[in-house]
Amino acid sequence: MTLPNWQVRADRVIMPTYGRQPLVLVRGEGCRVWDDEGLEYLDFVAGLAVCNLGHAHPEVARAASEQLCRLVHVSNLYYTTPMIELAEELVCLSFAHRVFFCNSGTEAMEAAIKLCRRYASERFGPQRHKIVCMQNSFHGRTMGALSATGQKKFWQGFEPLVPGFVFVPFNDLPALQAVLDDTVCAVILEPVQGEGGVNLANCEFLEGVRRECDHRGILLVFDEVQCGLGRTGRLFAHEHYGVTPDIMALAKALAGGLPMGALLATEEAARGFVPGSHASTFGGGPVIAAAAKAALNILCEPAFLAAVREKGEYVREKLQALQNRFRVIEEVRGLGLMWGLQLSQDGTPVVTACRERGLLVNCTQGNVIRLLPPLVVEKSELDQGMEILSQALEATYS
Repeated sequence: MTLPNWQVRADRVIMPTYGRQPLVLVRGEGCRVWDDEGLEYLDFVAGLAVCNLGHAHPEVARAASEQLCRLVHVSNLYYTTPMIELAEELVCLSFAHRVFFCNSGTEAMEAAIKLCRRYASERFGPQRHKIVCMQNSFHGRTMGALSATGQKKFWQGFEPLVPGFVFVPFNDLPALQAVLDDTVCAVILEPVQGEGGVNLANCEFLEGVRRECDHRGILLVFDEVQCGLGRTGRLFAHEHYGVTPDIMALAKALAGGLPMGALLATEEAARGFVPGSHASTFGGGPVIAAAAKAALNILCEPAFLAAVREKGEYVREKLQALQNRFRVIEEVRGLGLMWGLQLSQDGTPVVTACRERGLLVNCTQGNVIRLLPPLVVEKSELDQGMEILSQALEATYS
């Protein structure tokens, strides 16, 4: 008896929480993936900025495999060496003094929200609990992270949300200043909004937010789940601006494709957590931490990051050339290897046309084509991707 295809089987048993592409991927290597029929695709989604080192990176795979044969899990009632070494490295590479490990970006943001509120409650009292967030932001799907997300479409059916969140326009310092008072404990923002359409913060805005937070004793939280870990050509996106947060959330690319999140904080901000105040059963587990150490060692190399910046400028030139050719492209914006093409029309047909020609891209906000190629992408692969994108735009809008 012939079994139904994988997509039919999936649709019978998996909850329909994703609008999946009609594609069953079975193998990946570098910047390429293959489906169950053997067709090859150039992957410019990279797991939504998870596979920054491409697919099946040998050093990451080796580190995880060796640790898998040594020690998998013992719970956080005990210390493990990979977790300690990884935390030391993150502290050494960043503004932070302390690290909390979890499993995802939404968990890291949930931890950030709890840390901010508990820190402020201990220092100022429970009335200081409000958190200011940005419109068009995205911070995750758990109830706390969802409540901090400034896009109403993600709220539908889940209200009432967690109270105490206030939203202001991104890059609007006067609007932010207008809502800051003695009830605010934190400001949360993404230096580059990813799901929101690849929107970059203004330097003046970030500098102003930092000043206001310092003046009022408010914690500043950066969500670098998508834009961090080399994606913009610096290890952390805020390095482009010369502005550091008190707390930062990382995830996605941290463990080279395996699930890991981390919350980094200054010594002062970290005082909000004490034994029993927060936890994660699998956070910082030996296998994932070993993989993350291997990935981080590559991502933090100055030559590697310089190459990402160089390739980013190459992509900028290619995309601006496409904008000159196609009137449907209203704006090109991005940094490093994180790019968005804002279109005047629905971008979904472009995603389909690209896939049919062997290129995987993503559409967010309905009309922004998002490009997130692995950071190891070669210029020849960028050329191939840009050519396919050009063909897709021509076929869709000519």
